[in-house]
Amino acid sequence: MVEGLGIHSGHQHDMFGAFADENIERIKRQNRRKISVIIGNPPYNANQQNENDNNKNRAYPHIDDRIKRTYIKASTAQKTKLYDMYARFFRWASDRLGDEGIVAFITNRSFIDSRTFDGFRIMASKEFTEGYILDLGGDYKMKGTPAGGGNVFGIGTGVAISFWLKTRRSSSPSSIKYAVVESAQAEDKLSRLAQTVPSALTWTGLPNRKDGEWLNIPEDNARGLLPIVDRKGRKPAIFELVSLGVVTSRDDWVYDRDESQIERRLIWFIKKYESERKRISSIHKHLRRDSIQEYRIKLSRAVKNDLSDGVLYSYKSEHNRPALYRPFTKINLHYWSHLNEMQYQLNRLYPGRSPNNTILFTDAGSQKPFMACSGNEVFDYHFVGAAAATAGLARYRYAKSGERVDNITDWALNKFVAHYGKKAGITKDEIFHYVYAVLHDPVYRETYALNLKREFPRIPFYPDFAQWTAWGEALMAMHIGYEDVEPWAVERVDTPNAKRAEWTHPKPVLKSLPEQGLVRVDEDTQIRGIPREAWNYRLGNRSAIDWVLDQHKEKTPRDPTIREKFNTYRFADYKESMIDLLAKVVRVSIDTVAITEAMKALDRSGWDEGAGTK
Repeated sequence: MVEGLGIHSGHQHDMFGAFADENIERIKRQNRRKISVIIGNPPYNANQQNENDNNKNRAYPHIDDRIKRTYIKASTAQKTKLYDMYARFFRWASDRLGDEGIVAFITNRSFIDSRTFDGFRIMASKEFTEGYILDLGGDYKMKGTPAGGGNVFGIGTGVAISFWLKTRRSSSPSSIKYAVVESAQAEDKLSRLAQTVPSALTWTGLPNRKDGEWLNIPEDNARGLLPIVDRKGRKPAIFELVSLGVVTSRDDWVYDRDESQIERRLIWFIKKYESERKRISSIHKHLRRDSIQEYRIKLSRAVKNDLSDGVLYSYKSEHNRPALYRPFTKINLHYWSHLNEMQYQLNRLYPGRSPNNTILFTDAGSQKPFMACSGNEVFDYHFVGAAAATAGLARYRYAKSGERVDNITDWALNKFVAHYGKKAGITKDEIFHYVYAVLHDPVYRETYALNLKREFPRIPFYPDFAQWTAWGEALMAMHIGYEDVEPWAVERVDTPNAKRAEWTHPKPVLKSLPEQGLVRVDEDTQIRGIPREAWNYRLGNRSAIDWVLDQHKEKTPRDPTIREKFNTYRFADYKESMIDLLAKVVRVSIDTVAITEAMKALDRSGWDEGAGTK
């Protein structure tokens, strides 16, 4: 109901759909009245997860337009989920109060510190005179923090109670106060809420910052460092072009170690697609999208659009190419725009099969620890798993004409030459390796941890440019050429079960035991003699060793059709190649940790990272 929003009025039934006549009259009466208090527990549902579900959130054009013009306009984040229902209710309630009143909501707590809600925080400071936020935590993703305690509703998303006061005030800044109810048990939190008056809580004033950060305050001195890239390509930076990894929306269909399995699946997939396309070809075009009935294939927005538009599909093996699916996991991908939901700028980095060395790093806003790796092939958006996007900075980019050009800017070269001097003879290749080294620096990652969660990295000038360049070159050579390194001298111990039938295989285990320095491969085989420090080389939430094990496990496919018809993977077929790879990744891990420990041990007293002097 938005008619009561005054200058923001829109469709009469924008929020609540069709009503009986008596309810319409009630709504009209309410819209004529002044509303001073709005209390609620808005729903939390976010975006639809699967196009096959066919249950997208209803669109609310007027409210969504208000969100776009306020919260999103003020934001610098990726705004994919700012149309949650509880964000819509915040927007509606803020407008419905007019110049004065109170909003009291129990909601998801993500508006407090989520990157997505930076625009909301900025606007809340402008639109309300006072705010009181009681953080009840309970976010299962934030274990070990106040937000990771017991959840009062028994759900996975953290909860907050907030009160927002509007008055006809002067130009003085807002006063927003914050308190936390800390406990590992939901019952304790509920008990405290029942027995404690608000004035007895410890309230902390939140800052009124231009970037909208309330809790996670980044290092301000990062402003003086060189931007690694500008997302919009408008400001000078070290790199000209950045791309996110490929989003397939159907990994089980288009990725596989065995290229013949991709062909087998996609021929079946396309047969079903073509059957559905022909079925709806006679239906009037404006009805097609609602007439798609064949859900035995993995739908997505792009495939639905192709069906409704009558796009013809056919399988072509030339679309198959190697891709970096997960760390130290290079497998085949059917790289075709119609079966990959998003390819971003990858075609400007890898237009053909020629390798192009690329720095991969965790995109801002990801929920996993920052990581950097490298490769020279197309890479996956979830290179380090779900809840973390991966961006890539290639050494070169390609023009529309096909010409290969530097992706490192002349602006960056001039900055480095001006700082280190012409005698240093700095080249763009050296800058490339220098950046890669800095992104591995443990001190850099710790110092700028909050900055890395909210923006692309910025690069300091360190003393001894040549040393950092050498480290970066050595790291990149290992991380790209991991298949060719000298394996670590591990010890293989086999103890076959004599009672097992000849035609059966030992059950896979694929478990690492760092304290014992071993990996249990299956019921028969162990790999021993792995130094404990090898597990210290981590990418996201896992060590490199554990990524190798994880990607060789026998997992039940999520896609029901793949599960029923195409689940052919058996670890026994890849046991020997996995053991060979594991020994090489142990070598890469130990050598990587040796370099990062040398970085960490540097005496940094007196360093000015912006100026690079000591």
